[in-house]
Amino acid sequence: MATHSSILAWRIPTGRGICFLLQGQEGSYVRLRAPLLTHSGTDRRIRYMISKGGSEALLRTLVDTARTDSPDYVILLPLFRLLAKVGLRDKKFGQKALELEALDVTLILARKNLCHSQNLLHCLWNLLHCLWALRVFASSVTTGAMLGINGAMELLLKVITPYTQKHTQVIRTATEVLAALLKSSSRRAVNRSYVPRLLRLHQDWHSHDTANSFVPIRRALLLCLKHIAKLRSGREAFLAAQGMEILFNTIQNCLDDQSLEPVISIVLQILRQCYPKSPLPLLTSSSAYSFPNCNPPLFFLPHLEDYEDDSEEEEDKDSDSEDVKEEVGTLELESKPGDDLNSDETEYANHHHIPTAASPKGLFLNKDQISGGQEKEVPVQTSLLSRVKMGRSSIHLTSKRGPGMNSYRNAHSNDPGIGSSGSDVSDIQASFLEDAWDMDAISCPRISASFSNSTKTRETAEFIDQLLQTHLKPMVFHDPYLYMAKARRTRSVADFTMMAFPDFWGHCPPLSAQPMLQRKRGVQSHSYSNRFFTSFRPLQDTASDCLQFFSAFESGNLRKAIQVREFEYDLLVNADVNSTQHQQWFYFKVSSMRAAAPYRFNIINCEKPNSQFNYGMQLTLYSVKEALLGRPTWVRTGYDICYYKNHYRQRTAGTGAASGKCYYTLTFAVTFPHAEDACYLAYHYPYTYSALMTHLDILEKSVNRKQVYFRQEVLCQTLGGNSCPLVTITAMPESDSADHLEQFRQRPYQVITARVHPGESNASWVMKGTLEFLVSSDPVARLLRENFIFKIIPMLNPDGVINGNHRCSLRGEDLNRQWLSPSAHLQPTIYHVFCDFHGHSQKKNVFLYGCSIKETLWQAEATVGTSNLSEDVSYRTLPKILDKLAPAFTMSSCSFLVEKSRASTARVVVWREMGVSRSYTMESSYCGCNQGPYQGLQFGTGELEEMGAMFCLGLLVLELKSGSCSHQLLTRAAALLNAEEESLDFYLQRSNSLNS
Repeated sequence: MATHSSILAWRIPTGRGICFLLQGQEGSYVRLRAPLLTHSGTDRRIRYMISKGGSEALLRTLVDTARTDSPDYVILLPLFRLLAKVGLRDKKFGQKALELEALDVTLILARKNLCHSQNLLHCLWNLLHCLWALRVFASSVTTGAMLGINGAMELLLKVITPYTQKHTQVIRTATEVLAALLKSSSRRAVNRSYVPRLLRLHQDWHSHDTANSFVPIRRALLLCLKHIAKLRSGREAFLAAQGMEILFNTIQNCLDDQSLEPVISIVLQILRQCYPKSPLPLLTSSSAYSFPNCNPPLFFLPHLEDYEDDSEEEEDKDSDSEDVKEEVGTLELESKPGDDLNSDETEYANHHHIPTAASPKGLFLNKDQISGGQEKEVPVQTSLLSRVKMGRSSIHLTSKRGPGMNSYRNAHSNDPGIGSSGSDVSDIQASFLEDAWDMDAISCPRISASFSNSTKTRETAEFIDQLLQTHLKPMVFHDPYLYMAKARRTRSVADFTMMAFPDFWGHCPPLSAQPMLQRKRGVQSHSYSNRFFTSFRPLQDTASDCLQFFSAFESGNLRKAIQVREFEYDLLVNADVNSTQHQQWFYFKVSSMRAAAPYRFNIINCEKPNSQFNYGMQLTLYSVKEALLGRPTWVRTGYDICYYKNHYRQRTAGTGAASGKCYYTLTFAVTFPHAEDACYLAYHYPYTYSALMTHLDILEKSVNRKQVYFRQEVLCQTLGGNSCPLVTITAMPESDSADHLEQFRQRPYQVITARVHPGESNASWVMKGTLEFLVSSDPVARLLRENFIFKIIPMLNPDGVINGNHRCSLRGEDLNRQWLSPSAHLQPTIYHVFCDFHGHSQKKNVFLYGCSIKETLWQAEATVGTSNLSEDVSYRTLPKILDKLAPAFTMSSCSFLVEKSRASTARVVVWREMGVSRSYTMESSYCGCNQGPYQGLQFGTGELEEMGAMFCLGLLVLELKSGSCSHQLLTRAAALLNAEEESLDFYLQRSNSLNS
């Protein structure tokens, strides 16, 4: 700190203000003019001045000038303006002002000018400048508390008058100073009963400011109340003054006014803060399921087999140590032991294989079919390179619509192949009316229905089989019979005995993308006000015909449902197994609904502090009746959606009182398409473990074995007794010659993994697109197979996916934070692998996280020099390629920082420990895109699968651009893509443009 700083002030006669010549302790001089210049060098000059003791010099000049018999405001006014600028950049400004007694002299000057401000206009102007300085002083906790002791609060309340159109600039500044002051002196305001006074001021300004001309004053008054509400005594005073009712009533008529968003947001924060805290309506915050530590699972160390030898046998051991913890409550969802799944199970071989059908759009999928044991390859109709060239030509935007369920009809209206004939629809609709058929049983089939002693259950199973034979539209790479067989082998902690209908029946992606939802204002306000006034206005009795909920199926998650009104329900999701946290993923069935009724659901124990649900994202819905009518599709649904912090808190161990961790509410309204339907609601498009195993089996049976090497292996057994699959994809050697076999063995590896976090189901849809593309007949896929060996772990955390977890394994651990010291016993599935595909809940688009030591040091402003640090910059090449090729990808969202909190993730460990410079995490948004061809659209499963294929194309472009690319690969690329000459030219042009 400079101890001998001095400042000389004089007036420049040209009217340019006051110029200060600052002398530092080293004899250096800095020349500053007030008001400060606004060019780019201003901030640098101020920081330089601060480093030379300029703050102390300015404050000392203020004190010396103010203490004269007749203070010279020609110097003081520009000095105050300068102090307001400097104080924002000097972290110790408040302490310096306190030590030099600048607080006292500023308050004295403010009081003097306030006394004469009624008669003298210049006194009002002087008062405004004093308030500017006080605003800076009040931003420090120490100086703010001292200002409160010295009577600054009382002074400010004299300045802040009821509504007036005079001197509003002074009143606004005074309210802003008071708001800053109350950050550290709110207890003083409570003790002096200022809360009712502030409420009256807010009411007065709000009621009279009909033109919304003074929103900053109203917002500042609300900020005062917000700071007071942080104290328990402040909340009590606020409630005693009927603050909840006052604030609620003041905003009811302006919720849709965008200009009042600054006011409404503060009101909502105050309502949240003052609403009485209460524990969640659960007996315990621990998961309803627990899983004990078991013996080490059996490990398999897979490797690529020689072409001649394919005889390795793998043992499959199941773990049968299971424990289910149940809880009873209002509409509590309980999991009950099911039938023995290991006896006399019906084999998939007893049913006919449903052949794959050509995709209506002719995408990149392989439409290979099995017929009479003969393998037949059906070429794709449109290659991936052609799709890249066409760009957005195949995208159809769903027309904007209001609340309702037209999504199904809009999604399939252009596809004559989707839907049933008139007679078929009539037959199905007639079957709905028959009392013999149990809609709940149809909508959630039993895994082993044929072994039930119930006649009605057997009849239902026969009816489902009849529906499959007569009404199921063949779907690419899906077979319900095979899915049922796989589901029988899936081990869950809760011993699920039911299947979710969408996973069993299948999903056809819609042909049109759905737009993001326009956010409606005021949803959060209505939610809080309704809850608050419940204590004053008793609710009418709820209807007896309440909705029915169910989630005891694979990947299902809903712990408790509470009916709070006739058409409103509070829902609670289950924590991850063996955990008390990570409540985010949900997937459940709801039935017994009315048609055209606006149901509202509030999921009240979410954990993430923010969500894309606030920025256009919708949840997903699957209607069983729509599926039986020929539209088996997951669609985005919901309106009046809002995600916000609520009043619930985690129970304190021992007392059970509300304390500790806070929770968030996802609230949304849904209008169901049919009465007495069964609909499934989910956080995102579900993708179960059984669906993956079904998909892999169909893929393996569909490939041309003479050309495609496709092998499934068991990486390991999970703690829950499920197999973690490892898939190897490459091209078969051209012949049995030694050279070709050696080339086969020496191909470089590409390792791709997904679903280490169970709730990130979008990663599985991207992986699905990757797998289907790699085995397809697309020329790019052939090139990739001929030059690489793909080692793919499509689901790193099967147990978490099966049991409806959001983040963790059965041990309650985040497997993507265990890479530094993994255990073959406790984290078996990551012992030999690393992670790649993920889902992101906070951002839009698809993007990559990479690793760069230079960029990390630059971002951290480290003192370590980076000029002599060498680094392979090729880590940026793949994201640049994907930015050019993939419509959902954006380079601007990519990051290459290595944060300390990510040190134990797969991406960082593989980069640091194994020296892989291109170690990435690819994140796909749960929501959609805000740039490129998909701007304003939400992701469907089709867009996610497309991204998986585009990632593969990016790998090929990356190899062709590398200096190590062989001449043989370039030659093969030209030969294989000769039929796509125009696409090849376009593709190479884009590739070369990346060099510029």
